[in-house]
Amino acid sequence: MNSSTTVLRGPSYRDADLALLKTFPIHEPMKLDFRAEAFNLTDTPPLGAPNTVAGTAAFGTITAAGDPRVLQFALKLFF
Repeated sequence: MNSSTTVLRGPSYRDADLALLKTFPIHEPMKLDFRAEAFNLTDTPPLGAPNTVAGTAAFGTITAAGDPRVLQFALKLFF
């Protein structure tokens, strides 16, 4: 079987990341920062490459996916 090396292509992937920051003044020399971050906000699964072993039952199937949506929060106190 003769074919090129890029016969199968995996699905494309786009994601949206978001970060929000709010500063709260506490006292004259002190302040508190709150930060919220969302990675892969739309929770679109980053699918892996399809199986490229020709002649098997799994040929062309995608069996792996990347990380789902991740949220993280942080507080920082300045004094």
